[in-house]
Amino acid sequence: MMEVITCNERTEDVKEDIRTDGNGHAVENVAPEPVIDKTKEDLETQTQKTSTWIWSVVYLCFYGFMVQLKPGEPFITPYLLSTEKNFTSKQVTNEITPIFSYSYMAVLVPVFLLTDYLRYKPVLILQSLSHVSIWLLLLLGSSLLEMQFMEFFYGITMAARVAYSSYIFSLVPATVYQRVASYSRSSVLMGVFTSSVLGQMCVSLGGVSYWTLSAVSLGFVTFGLLLSFCLPWPKRSLFFNQARLEEERKEAAQSELARMKPEEKDGSVATQGSNHKSPSWTNSVFVQMLMELKNVVKVPNLRLWSLWWVFNSAGYYLVLLYVHVLWNKVYPATENKHVYNGGVEAASTLLGAIASFAAGYVKIRWNLWSELVIGLITGAQAVLLLLMGMTDNIWVCYVAYALFRGFYQFLVPIAIFQIASSLTKELCALVFGVNTFLGTVLKTIITLIVADKRGLAMNVHSQFFIYFFYFTLLTVIYLGCSAFIITCHYRNQRPVEKTTEEVAIATELSPMTTAASESTTAHNGTTIKK
Repeated sequence: MMEVITCNERTEDVKEDIRTDGNGHAVENVAPEPVIDKTKEDLETQTQKTSTWIWSVVYLCFYGFMVQLKPGEPFITPYLLSTEKNFTSKQVTNEITPIFSYSYMAVLVPVFLLTDYLRYKPVLILQSLSHVSIWLLLLLGSSLLEMQFMEFFYGITMAARVAYSSYIFSLVPATVYQRVASYSRSSVLMGVFTSSVLGQMCVSLGGVSYWTLSAVSLGFVTFGLLLSFCLPWPKRSLFFNQARLEEERKEAAQSELARMKPEEKDGSVATQGSNHKSPSWTNSVFVQMLMELKNVVKVPNLRLWSLWWVFNSAGYYLVLLYVHVLWNKVYPATENKHVYNGGVEAASTLLGAIASFAAGYVKIRWNLWSELVIGLITGAQAVLLLLMGMTDNIWVCYVAYALFRGFYQFLVPIAIFQIASSLTKELCALVFGVNTFLGTVLKTIITLIVADKRGLAMNVHSQFFIYFFYFTLLTVIYLGCSAFIITCHYRNQRPVEKTTEEVAIATELSPMTTAASESTTAHNGTTIKK
């Protein structure tokens, strides 16, 4: 639209710039060729921009793959419990691991806001620095306080994941959001899978020690830190940089008009500049989105999936935090090569990716059956948690864990679609941020009560029974809501069916009752049947 207006203005300029020579003949001083040249330049610029964002996406996906290469990550808990570090199971369960939940909750909101305000790249650099700090502390640290600091930095890296997931949207046009989001997600999953397989091969086949595996992980994350410095710097973000970009566009438009019509430079352009007012903080996109949140909770489908995100994700990540401690209790391996944490993480990641892919092909009436599907899957997860807490067979525990993760990953893309399909991009990001924060607060409260030494300080088996009751309670609530909604649906459907039957009967009788009306009177008074 801006290009059309510009061309029209240039045409008017051509008409106004007609001069006459000494014989009174009109002479045009402006030729149309520059417009054609400008169009060619625009096409070349557009091509260059497309090429730029394609290479930016490729580089970002490569970065996302590389920062996930931490082959020692599945073996951090066995490393802490091994003779090399010599921490007790009680210390790891009740004093070290809970710090992660507290750190994650404390930094999540600041990181979320700084991610948008600083335009992603600085937060990704901070994430890479935190990765390096984790592995340095794990390699060089030996005290309880140092391991708690390690968990603190781990919380920062997890909170900073939002920078990578939203960064890619600032690089590409809106028409390719879905495609590039799948690319970035796939690169992360591939990195996690490759890292877990590599770690398991090093431990089981190469006989590599946990210390050496941690050193290899430090090398990979250091390379990821170098890659983060080379990331392109986006010019826009979702919330905080919109007013500044709008200011730049207006200034650019005014300078273009001033160059095209210099005689009006001191007139209209000056008037436009004087009429411009600095944007108020109440007009920012972020504040407006916060005000819109109250309308989101009024929509039943959005409310349901947001609550699922809050409550189920809290339980899911609690299980992920403590499952490695549980495995060490069920099977305290005397040799490192018999610890299969890496292989199980790789298998569960692959199963989760398959489940996420399969979820895209499920076609049902989600407005009617959502509660039932969520209830059944949450119930299955509760059974798996009970199995993990009761079994003495490590392989049963491994399989139950992989299935538990697969069920959760199956519902994640459905929840994303159900929430995002009816919201703007900015509001969608804010809703997911609020849901994640509330889930983190709930997870922290449960950790403080159940796991922390200042709370009940339960052992890992007792914790898994608590998680079983938690998921069972959610199952009862979901299935109860499902029964109510389905009953109301079919109860309301019966009056509709009766009304339809009455309409059908009336339609069948209407030819008999309206036969006399299907006649008209001619001008001469004769009745004519249609």
